Amino acid sequence: MERIIKSMENKYLLPSLELVQEVFSEWDSLEEGKIVRQLVEEIRAKKYYIPELELVMVDENDEIIGYAMFSRFHIEGKYENELLILTPVAVKTRLQRQHISKDILEYGFDVAKRLGFKAILVEGNPSNYNNRGFQPSYKFGIEAGPNIRLPHPDCLMIKELDKGVLDKMSGLVDYSFYETLHEG
Repeated sequence: MERIIKSMENKYLLPSLELVQEVFSEWDSLEEGKIVRQLVEEIRAKKYYIPELELVMVDENDEIIGYAMFSRFHIEGKYENELLILTPVAVKTRLQRQHISKDILEYGFDVAKRLGFKAILVEGNPSNYNNRGFQPSYKFGIEAGPNIRLPHPDCLMIKELDKGVLDKMSGLVDYSFYETLHEG
C-alpha cells in the first residue's frame, strides 16, 4: 500500500474532520468524537494554526488514513514561537498498529524543526509517545494547570526538538484559550 504524508490541502479539510470524529467516536464516545472535531475546527480558525503542520497520510486512492495536527502553544503567555501542541492524532481504526502515526509524527517533527520550533507538548497515553522521545513535562517544570484533569501526571509530555531548550521553559499548562475545551 502506497502511503504519502502531506500538509493540509483544501480537498482534505472535510475528510480529515470526518476521520478525526470517526476515530475518536469509536475509541471513546460519540460525544468525544464531536468535541475533538470541534477542537480541530477551532484551531484552524485561530492564530495558532499552522497549515504546514496539519498533516494527513493518504493511501494510493488519495483517501486519508492518518492525521496529526501540531499548532502553536503558549505557557503563561510565553514560548508561542517555540512551542507546539500535538492534538489530535488519529489513524483509521482498522489500520492502527501499522506505524502510520509514527511516520506522520516523525515527519511533523522534521517540519516543526525546520520552521524553527523548539519543543512539542502532548497530552495522552505515555506508552503511545515515550518511544517518540516524549517525556513527562513535570520533569522540566512544565505542569498541568488546575483546570486540566490528567489520569496521571505522566500523561502530559514534552519533546525537545533542540537539545537543552527545556532548561529555559517552565510554567503551568492551560487550555482556556480553546473554547471547545472549556468545562461547564
